[in-house]
Amino acid sequence: MLSQSSARTVLVAENNASSQTVGFLVAHQLRPEWELENIVVSGSEQRKGLGKRLLSAFIARVKRAAGASILLEVRESNVAARALYEKSGFSQVGARKSYYQNPLEDAILYRLDLH
Repeated sequence: MLSQSSARTVLVAENNASSQTVGFLVAHQLRPEWELENIVVSGSEQRKGLGKRLLSAFIARVKRAAGASILLEVRESNVAARALYEKSGFSQVGARKSYYQNPLEDAILYRLDLH
């Protein structure tokens, strides 16, 4: 059960022609901050701007809810995701050594302040 100060948001993108899910975003709210847990875009839909649209919709939703900031971590090698976050205004604020497994890799921490 979620408390009043905690909530999860899921945004889902579907292909209009096939009604198949082609992407989604999951985030967790711990007032006043949000943690972006996952953005996934299917291989056939990558590089078409879907991740950017999901992220933009999420940022707009957090702003409407008077959220203070959004935090996330990403694999150091995920250059495409890191570029998306940086273009969307996120700043690198730290790292977590050996955070990811299979393969072992550092996580880069990003933050977007909304106030």
